[in-house]
Parts: sequence; C-alpha cells; structure tokens
Amino acid sequence: MTGKIYQDLCTLKKNGKSSFAVLVDPDKVAPSDMAYMAELCNDAGVDYLLMGGSLVVAHQLDACIQRFKADSEIPVLLFPGSPAQVTPYADALLYLSLISGRNPDLLIGQHVVSAPMVKASGLEVISTGYMVIDGGVPTTVSYMSHSAPIPANKPDIALCTAWAGELQGKHVIYMDAGSGARHPISEEMIHKVSSHIQIPLFTGGGIHTPEKVYANCRAGANVVVVGNAIERDPMLIKELSQATKEATASISK
Repeated sequence: MTGKIYQDLCTLKKNGKSSFAVLVDPDKVAPSDMAYMAELCNDAGVDYLLMGGSLVVAHQLDACIQRFKADSEIPVLLFPGSPAQVTPYADALLYLSLISGRNPDLLIGQHVVSAPMVKASGLEVISTGYMVIDGGVPTTVSYMSHSAPIPANKPDIALCTAWAGELQGKHVIYMDAGSGARHPISEEMIHKVSSHIQIPLFTGGGIHTPEKVYANCRAGANVVVVGNAIERDPMLIKELSQATKEATASISK
C-alpha cells in the first residue's frame, strides 16, 4: 500500500538528505486558517504537512485538510492520535505503532479497530515505528498510553528499539520528544539511530530554531517535524525550511 510518498522518503534516506514538515493540530486551528498556512508553506518550500493531534476533539480534520489542499500541492500526511483520525482527504497515513511503550493497545489494539477504515480510505499507508523520547516534561502520549518514554541519555536503547521496529517491517521510524518538550532529542541519539537503520527517520519535539533544525538534519534526520514553535509564530516556517535546505546542501558537498 506504500506509494510515491514512501518512495520519496526512501530516496531521501538513500541520498543522506533531509526534508521539512509542518505539524498542524486541527484542534488548534480553524479551517479558515489553512489558506494562510498553505500560503506560508508554499512560499517556504515546505516538503510535507502533517495533520493530527493526541485527542482531536473539534471535529474539523476533514475541513482543515480540504482547505489546505485547495491552495497547495504539498503532500498531507496524517499523524493520528487515535483510529478516529483517518480521512480519505489526506495523501498518506503514518500508521503509528508505539514501539517505545509497553501498552498493547497502542502496539496493535487500536490498529485492529482502525484497519477496516484504513483499508477503505484508499490512503497510502506508511507503517511507522513511533518512539517517544524523554523531552523533560510529561507528554500527552505518555499520559494516554501509560508508557514511560525512552531516557534522553540512552541512545543504545533508542537504537535497539528502532532496530526492533525495522526488523518487524516498519517502513519508517519516528522519534518524538513530544509536544512542548523542554529538550529536543540529542544529535547523538539521532545520529546513532539514523546511521544504523536502513529506513527513513522522522524527528520532532522541542525544535524551535533554525539552528536546531539544521543540527537534526546534519545528525541524520530525513524528515524534521516542527509544530509548537510554528503555532506560536507561523512566520518561522520560512526560516526553518531554509535551514533544512542549507543542511542538505552542505551534506551534498
């Protein structure tokens, strides 16, 4: 069920390059805001828009995606916090399995519930090994899943967890320090994981500056995801996207 988006991600991994993704929580924006978001993302050359949140109680996911896609050709990837966050209006689904936790419901239980909906959606499905890394503050996903994050100073645990996901057939690994993280994932951990897996790597959580985006790219992240910082200041999008392009250009030299 993988398609063009996954092939593009694999090309990034093969060539040691990075891309930039904006994460939008549909609980925190109105559909009318998405036209402006599309304008900013188009102007900045953003590679992907991720859409989703831990709860999504406002019931405007479909409308937000449709409004964005009316003004942009940037691929929209669902980043769901529950089986209810599936819509055919997106381009692909990051089908998350919380491999860093020990809650069977988020490893496979919710997938059983959502599978008929996912199969019927026609979405490109990207099986994702989701790993929560300690970012210095409690996160919604840790609270909801009753699972402790991987300690920030244990890159070997992160690597072994990523290996397990890869060996189980996950298409990508997503390491996340969580929304509002005080400390982003260290470059040491990103490099440790990225340099020892063959599948693409997403990183996110606590990334607020172009310098940190650049550092994530240089450490080996293939997709750097930023959400909270952009919620506070959407004008950051251009700077953060440019940092990704500069990092990729420096790696190519």
